[in-house]
Amino acid sequence: MHDSLRMQSVQSPIIPVVGELIRSHPGTISLGQGVAYYGPPPQAVEAIEKFLSDPENHKYKLVQGIGELLEAIEHKLEIENRIYLDGSRIVVTAGANMGFMNAVLAITEPGDEIILQLPYYFNHEMAVAIADCKAVCVPTDDDYQLQPEVIAAAITERTRAVVTISPNNPTGAVYAESDLRQVNDICRSRGVYHISDEAYEYFTYDGTMHFSPGSVAGAGGHTISLFSLSKAYGFASWRIGWMVIPEHLYMPIRKIQDTILICPPVISQWAAVGAMNAGRAYCREKLQMTTEIRRTVLDELAGIADLVTVPRAGGAFYFLLRVHKETNPMGLVRQLIERHKVAVIPGSTFGMEDRCYLRVAYGALQKDTAAEGIGRLVRGLQQILAI
Repeated sequence: MHDSLRMQSVQSPIIPVVGELIRSHPGTISLGQGVAYYGPPPQAVEAIEKFLSDPENHKYKLVQGIGELLEAIEHKLEIENRIYLDGSRIVVTAGANMGFMNAVLAITEPGDEIILQLPYYFNHEMAVAIADCKAVCVPTDDDYQLQPEVIAAAITERTRAVVTISPNNPTGAVYAESDLRQVNDICRSRGVYHISDEAYEYFTYDGTMHFSPGSVAGAGGHTISLFSLSKAYGFASWRIGWMVIPEHLYMPIRKIQDTILICPPVISQWAAVGAMNAGRAYCREKLQMTTEIRRTVLDELAGIADLVTVPRAGGAFYFLLRVHKETNPMGLVRQLIERHKVAVIPGSTFGMEDRCYLRVAYGALQKDTAAEGIGRLVRGLQQILAI
């Protein structure tokens, strides 16, 4: 039997690997997977009653999403993101990851190139490989900020899109509006798409502001904007997100989604309507504790500045630490779990191969657990790296 050589080249997801190590060492605190500590608002659960009250909801619905959710999304985009559907369309997806896969399949041929910022989000790199395309990795600066001139220099005749994630996974960086505008203009002038992943748009700190490139005048024809309810509304398992796409991609993306999914889960779409009725205020309230935990993490890490560097991160709920000592990142992760019962993610899975990096995720835990976890991490790094 023949196995796909293409799939053999796709990296294995790191989260299940680290998850198995955690299960093998009971009592381990995970600073690994990036999820929110809270669940959906009550309005999401209440909306399921509306779903259940209509027997027609148990049948397939429109590929692009139910009308009630599309309307709520359009209103949200106008008010919060300043994105107007002038030559653009909304497609509801099973999370932002599916939106990204839809986009890559819709705009590429095998062998085409997609520019990713380094460090990249590993599922993006995997999606590019699955589509039999090439990920061209462009380095960010020392604070993980965009370098538009480097991006422009990396564009070739095979480039089909430039990808930005802001606020960023895995670094927590929030890209400057001026840089995002410049990248969007580069994409327009060079005839490539700008794929903007904004799943963490509500997670910003210390006055940092999120900016949507799709709001730029004239951006609708070349900008693909990806959004998700997974983080801000505690909706991870419900698998609901959406994409805002140029009109000319509407039919290709509907073909892809109809083949893979038929339609996003209708019960989840109704729950999403309820969540969006609760609105951003629900997320803002929950962000208060995440903000406090973030400060605790920063304070603790400041005590080991001789061992790790913590680049500036104004968003999401991640820090990507630069470890000063040369050491194998996965080996360090194993030691932290096995000897100190705290889990993080190795930076190598995000394409960072030049030295040891660790991604610390602090969004999933209550304050006391987070404090204990970061304490274990600090003590573990002190003991391991001092050897």
